[in-house]
Amino acid sequence: MLIGIPKEILPAERRVAAIPETVAKYCKMGFDIAVETGAGAGIFASDDDYTKAGAHIFSDVEELFAKADLILKVKQPYMNPNTGKTEVDMLREGGALITFLHPAAPNNHEMIRGLRDKNITSFTMDGILRISRAQRMDALSSMSTVTGYKSVLMAACHLPKFIPMLGTAIGAIQPAKALIIGTGVVGLQAVATAKRLGGVVEAIDIRENARQEANSLGAKVVGFEMPAEVATGEGGYAKALMPEWLEKERKAIAPYVGGADIIILSALVPGEVAPILITEEMVAKMKPGAVIEDVSIDQGGNCALTESGTVVEKHGITISGIANIPGSVPVHSAWLYANNMYYYVENLFKKGIDHFDLEDEIVKHSLVTYQGKIVFAGALKAMGEK
Repeated sequence: MLIGIPKEILPAERRVAAIPETVAKYCKMGFDIAVETGAGAGIFASDDDYTKAGAHIFSDVEELFAKADLILKVKQPYMNPNTGKTEVDMLREGGALITFLHPAAPNNHEMIRGLRDKNITSFTMDGILRISRAQRMDALSSMSTVTGYKSVLMAACHLPKFIPMLGTAIGAIQPAKALIIGTGVVGLQAVATAKRLGGVVEAIDIRENARQEANSLGAKVVGFEMPAEVATGEGGYAKALMPEWLEKERKAIAPYVGGADIIILSALVPGEVAPILITEEMVAKMKPGAVIEDVSIDQGGNCALTESGTVVEKHGITISGIANIPGSVPVHSAWLYANNMYYYVENLFKKGIDHFDLEDEIVKHSLVTYQGKIVFAGALKAMGEK
């Protein structure tokens, strides 16, 4: 079986799905590996590094896609500007793909249908169960660690004031206030980073365990509580809220939004569209010059005004919808992701490299398209299909 590793084509995306270290491991498993020329340039891994690890270098990306039985990627398929074709178009009919697909996000529905229509067996790295056996495969947590850290640094760059308290000859400059909404892995890293920068940090989450963890890192936990059976779903992740509970959450958040200088939005439900927690009305009441970093944008965003892939100013507020934050910390994020991917592939082929183990619960939970059908529950729900 030939595994193909193309160069990522999303602007500013410097990660790669396999590093030389994991290529060598795939070769030991019995796979042939094809790597596109320059695929590792963003992490300072040369074609020669990949060749020494056992890979074959392909200069023609269309040939790589056409020959590969399985493509490993970081981001969902995009239009390749060099070929004039989408990466879905270049996939071999009946082939396979493993990447972050974010199948429930509205912007990705057409792409998911394209995978279905081309009979691609596709798996999404954001669909991996949060169970002990899957920890080494949990790319979502790995990338969330990077995102939480970098999102606060990005917000600090946009903020037109200092974050820490500073004493000057003129007088004391008061610290900025950061509001972290959603304290999973992203949010907890954001709390820790904002604290390190000297900010006053408030945190909101609907889950009791998440609130306790934010408090342990020094955040003041605000907002409101709700019954555990309403708030917490499988694996400790947040649950999709019914409309009446979602409205209660918005009302509880609103008073804290108005006082924040920085807001980090990371409230997600695995496999589903991100809930809108900050409305335009809330944004209009924020402090002029405040910053919103909406890192849930891959699944639609938590702010009604966020625009995917760009930074905009609305009502005097900077709102960032930059979608590939881990790509800006490529060396460590690629090392994490490539190893997550290796352990996922190892589990996928644990009964032999000639077929997928589709009975495995981790595999079933991350399967998106199979035999000409969309099978991922979150995508079907978001698309309004059965």
